[in-house]
Amino acid sequence: MIYQFVQLSNLYGDMDGDEEGLLNDVEVNGSWTPQEKALHEARLKAKAKRRVRRTSSRDSTRESLSDNGADLGGDPTSPKGKTNAGDRKSRMGKGRGLPKKGGAGGKGVWGAAGMVYEMEEPDAKDPNYDESSQGDTVYATVTPELDERELEKTVSPIVQEYFEHGDTKEVQMLLEGLNLGHNKYAVSSLAVSLSLEGKASHRELTSRLLSDMVGKVLTEKDMARAFDKMLADLPDLILDTPEAPQMLGQFIARAIADHALPMGFLDCYKGKVDCDHARAALDRAAVLLSMKTKMVRLDNVWGVGGGLRPVKHLIKEMNLLLKEYLISGEVSEAERCLRDLEVPHFHHELVYEAVVMVLESKGESAISMMVKLLKAFWETGLITLDQMNRGFQRVYDELPEINLDVPHAHTIMESFVDLCYQESVITKQLRDACPSSRGRKRFVSEGDGGTIKQ
Repeated sequence: MIYQFVQLSNLYGDMDGDEEGLLNDVEVNGSWTPQEKALHEARLKAKAKRRVRRTSSRDSTRESLSDNGADLGGDPTSPKGKTNAGDRKSRMGKGRGLPKKGGAGGKGVWGAAGMVYEMEEPDAKDPNYDESSQGDTVYATVTPELDERELEKTVSPIVQEYFEHGDTKEVQMLLEGLNLGHNKYAVSSLAVSLSLEGKASHRELTSRLLSDMVGKVLTEKDMARAFDKMLADLPDLILDTPEAPQMLGQFIARAIADHALPMGFLDCYKGKVDCDHARAALDRAAVLLSMKTKMVRLDNVWGVGGGLRPVKHLIKEMNLLLKEYLISGEVSEAERCLRDLEVPHFHHELVYEAVVMVLESKGESAISMMVKLLKAFWETGLITLDQMNRGFQRVYDELPEINLDVPHAHTIMESFVDLCYQESVITKQLRDACPSSRGRKRFVSEGDGGTIKQ
């Protein structure tokens, strides 16, 4: 009984003021019924258990925080028992609880205490960079340096265009706008390689280009390095151009004569060449240089190209071409010779000479062979419509004079023109423009009444 009284007193001591007042009112108003008394005791026991459970968990939280040195005045109901949201110390129980790297680590920190910073140069990429405080600003265009592959893609079209216009100053201007870097020597080797696959006029233009670029775009050392590379690449060049050793030797001789290569370039290779192709090229250059008693420009090493040749020389070459064709009958050889002359603007002279040669010839074989030759040139496009018309028209205009030396020139001309029209060599308008063999009709006199002389 004593124990139960003590326990009930403890429970009554834990009651709130409202519940105690309610209990006193019930006792004052009268005694409890057994059901009310049992229900009231059950409520008191449940409430006591809840208070005991809540008090024990609060005490254990305080003890753990006091052991870790935390502030006991924090909120014990905060998540994960944290008392300070800005505290970065570890809660895993590892380490000494000190900040990382002594406070010098992490993003956006000032560094460790006592650290002395040196003076740094201003960075133009810094967002706080003040341009006005740095003095005068110089703006420059930076062109990236071309590697070997990009240089070939860029320079090849320039050289190909140069073969058409022949202006070395334009090439120099275009090359100066490029950042060639240490690969600038490859410009000359690339130009020579392209000219080896071209015509004699292209090689002449290349030699002039090499001579004009020395001292402006390239140096003699760059030129020597380029020719050293080409001598080493001769086994590959000879696959596309079998005459590459002889042509390269001519390039070397012309470059030395034009002072584009050092005078002692050939002496550096004496007794040091193992490649037969390179030896043949150097021997060719030595022979060409030894043929000159004085060191002069080897202007004719590639011949006189294209329109630079005199007109009389071109006419002579075309007459020789036609005579050889009438003897051999090889159309392909005649076509090759005409292409080598490189005068497409002067092909009307070939048509003129061919027609005159037909008028002066004896026999029908010359007529059929010339028709065959002109037809071949027309079908391949070697002789254009304009050049064909101009050649025939020149013969039409000079036919009266030719008729003085060749009495039957009109008759031969008519048959030749008809045959050319049948083979689709000339147009109908050009055939109709051919002068008639009957000549012009003349009146006897004014007093004859307009009768025509028979």
